[in-house]
Amino acid sequence: MANHKSALKRIRQTATRTLRNKFQHKTTRNAVKALRDSTDKKEAAAMLPKVSSMLDKLSKRNIIHNNKAANLKSKLTKHVASL
Repeated sequence: MANHKSALKRIRQTATRTLRNKFQHKTTRNAVKALRDSTDKKEAAAMLPKVSSMLDKLSKRNIIHNNKAANLKSKLTKHVASL
């Protein structure tokens, strides 16, 4: 167990951030899955900017790697274009 006040605070902060990161990551994964499953081009085109923004935010906060976000956005854009 931590002995310093600062270490206890760091543990609390880490737990809070971990929960927030998990929530954002799972929400984004669900949005990506929904976009991949969509068959309506208009609906998918409307969802694409929102999902891209979510991926950008995850990569900016180092929840996912920048290149992974870029690869996902590229694949999703190709998918929407192919509908």
